[in-house]
Amino acid sequence: MKNPLFLLLCLFTVFAFPQGDKDTLLVGYTSAAPFVIEDDGRLEGVNIWLWNRVAEDLGLDYRLVPMNFSEMLDSLKAGHIDVSINPLTITSGRSKEMEFTDSFYASHSTIAVAKKSSLQKIKQFITSFFQVNFLRGFLLLLVILIFFGILAWLFERRKNPQDFRPGHKGLWDGLWWSVVTLTTVGYGDKSPKTRMGKITALGLMFCGLLFVSGLTASIASSLTVNRLSNETTDFEDFKERRVGTVKSSETDDFLKAHFFKDVREYIGVVPGLQDLQKHQIDAFIYDAPIMKYRIRKDSSMQKLEVLPLKFDAQFYAFGIKKDAIELEQAISQRILEIIESQEWEVILAEFGLSEF
Repeated sequence: MKNPLFLLLCLFTVFAFPQGDKDTLLVGYTSAAPFVIEDDGRLEGVNIWLWNRVAEDLGLDYRLVPMNFSEMLDSLKAGHIDVSINPLTITSGRSKEMEFTDSFYASHSTIAVAKKSSLQKIKQFITSFFQVNFLRGFLLLLVILIFFGILAWLFERRKNPQDFRPGHKGLWDGLWWSVVTLTTVGYGDKSPKTRMGKITALGLMFCGLLFVSGLTASIASSLTVNRLSNETTDFEDFKERRVGTVKSSETDDFLKAHFFKDVREYIGVVPGLQDLQKHQIDAFIYDAPIMKYRIRKDSSMQKLEVLPLKFDAQFYAFGIKKDAIELEQAISQRILEIIESQEWEVILAEFGLSEF
């Protein structure tokens, strides 16, 4: 009698507590277009497509769990979820707390800023003329013009009074002549007649050839440097500015490691870009494909632009809870097979992505 009763008890346990739930994977995700896109309760994107293919091919039973990015990472590290299907950057620090599949996409970080209005550009251009280098160049040019103008007037005022009049009017004649000569306009209304006057003219001409081109380059350089200081192309220039990024992301760690002083953390890309539009931060720094896709697709963010900067190379993969080696190896093998196919190229192109 004991054996039949024991068998019935085992059968009751099996049917009362289904074993399928034990094998159901908890899969965390957060919005990160174009990899994970939430649209009216519907999920799509590169990673959603990739995960669905992997799960179907491996026969994995799973349940999707929406989370914010920081919460998702913490849950994965603690083993509360089994998989994260977001584009996680592989780092040495994270590898100590979770497993990573083989990488399926390579990217980099970049910087988004608010576009300058026409009024701001005009103001910036006018301000450039009051820079030290520009003023120095202009002052030196003025000294050259006055010097040769006075010199010519001193030599010409007696023998050529019709072109270089006596008194203060003659000083103006000398300055006018030097400007016309140096700029190669050559009106011909005034010209030196004496030998010393002609030598002075030669000196001014040679001076123009030797120095004016240098002065012009210096002035142009001043204007260019000032413009670049306001439209920087180096992420180092943002270390003293207010910048934002996604909390607990690889970019967040990168900015802290490179001594950025004022880093504001956001739960996602959209809140950060919205603050950028309101000028509450000077720049938003994050993964290039995610920011570019969001700005391109969201008409409310057309006043933002992504700078042509590439730094902090990143390799995306799925995250797996620690020590789930067999699961990681099975998923990695299938990912490698998928990304080597032509179908993967088609999916990337569909979402406007290309390989790094």
